[in-house]
Amino acid sequence: MIAIEMAWLALVITGLGTLFLFGELLVNMRGIFGVVGIAFITFYFLTHLDPSMFIVMMIVYFISLSLIILDAKVINDGTLTTVGSISMLLVVGMSAPDWVTGAYGVCGVLIGAIGSLLFLRVFPKRDLWTKITLVDKLSSEAGYNSMNETYASLVGKSGITLTQLRPVGTIKIEEQEYSAVSNGHWIDKDEEIIVDQVDGTRILVRKS
Repeated sequence: MIAIEMAWLALVITGLGTLFLFGELLVNMRGIFGVVGIAFITFYFLTHLDPSMFIVMMIVYFISLSLIILDAKVINDGTLTTVGSISMLLVVGMSAPDWVTGAYGVCGVLIGAIGSLLFLRVFPKRDLWTKITLVDKLSSEAGYNSMNETYASLVGKSGITLTQLRPVGTIKIEEQEYSAVSNGHWIDKDEEIIVDQVDGTRILVRKS
């Protein structure tokens, strides 16, 4: 009975700790959520570990959290988030006195992390996530504009058909293959063509 009560306590403590720590990363609460979350996590480790291991596990835990923050703020590809999350779960699970308590502690972390998303419905988001969204949008627009510029530069250039254009087919210009449309007429394979017009990524060609 005592073991089960300890397990449930681990679930509640790690759940609330993760809820507030991750909530601090998602919404702007001026550090309040962060302090509360650290207090819960510190209490969890203090309850189960001796002083020397407590320091080690706290360091590993916050390194794991730092990896998640670094990925979100700088790298933004999910790799460090995955590594940090797995490391965090391992630290919480290994710090427990038995596997039942460890399993409950890990479940608490997962529940708290998912539950922290609810804060986004109530509190203002951090600028961090807005900036990440904006960077992704700008990168996408830059890539699209760059592609349009590349296609626009094809106007007036000569090439050869790799397939029949009926009226759509494949052409090659300067060793690069493109999908193209003939100007109202079918064009056979291996015919020389000239690019008449480009509309976005639509290439209109005619037989030269």
